[in-house]
Amino acid sequence: MELENLLGEAKQLMHSCENRKESRGAHARDDFTKRDDENWMKHTLTWLKNLDDPVQIGYRPVIMETLDPTEVETIP
Repeated sequence: MELENLLGEAKQLMHSCENRKESRGAHARDDFTKRDDENWMKHTLTWLKNLDDPVQIGYRPVIMETLDPTEVETIP
């Protein structure tokens, strides 16, 4: 059960990394060496029902402000 879980996570990670056409933080690519905020300032989400199924990829926006600016200052 644990091996199947880890294989599923690895498959999703591999597809997510291949899909992101930029370098950002620890995600560094030789073929896309620059950060691309215009196209990739978003979170990648993936779904996988079974190991034999294709990985589904979706996105959600990045929240650029803190939830409570009175407690924590937003960092640009």
